[in-house]
Amino acid sequence: MNYRVCFVCTGNICRSPMAEAVFRARVAEAGLAALVEVDSAGTGDWHVGEGADPRTVSVLEENGYSVEHTARMFERSWFSRLDLVIALDAGHLRALRRLAPTDEDAQKIRLLRAYAPAADGDLDVPDPYYGGRDGFEECLRMVEEASVGLLAAVRADMEGRVT
Repeated sequence: MNYRVCFVCTGNICRSPMAEAVFRARVAEAGLAALVEVDSAGTGDWHVGEGADPRTVSVLEENGYSVEHTARMFERSWFSRLDLVIALDAGHLRALRRLAPTDEDAQKIRLLRAYAPAADGDLDVPDPYYGGRDGFEECLRMVEEASVGLLAAVRADMEGRVT
């Protein structure tokens, strides 16, 4: 059975598709693409059906990541099929915890930057939507940094299930 991870931000056009693309690349580099499914969604429906923000796509492509994305909204029923739900900031964490049907489902929700060793106590990935390109580049840096620790945690969780 595959391990399933879903990244969640507000509208699913900036941070979560970026995290999805970066983590999917890390999973592939680790040779786990056949075992780990990576997805993303938003807490709201503002951008459902749209592609990723052009600035997200540009920053990702310039850094060697590919992105094919259609925005969608996270649904409560998804908890039963997911192993980890990764929130991009504390607001998403709270919204997802309110949606979680059970305590067990709520335990699946984590902040992405909790996996970043250099995070300085502020575990939010700031929303770059209303700013300039530098915000998207900073978002990518934070996502890349946290993806290393997230991959290690997923790997450990997968190994723990096998034994």
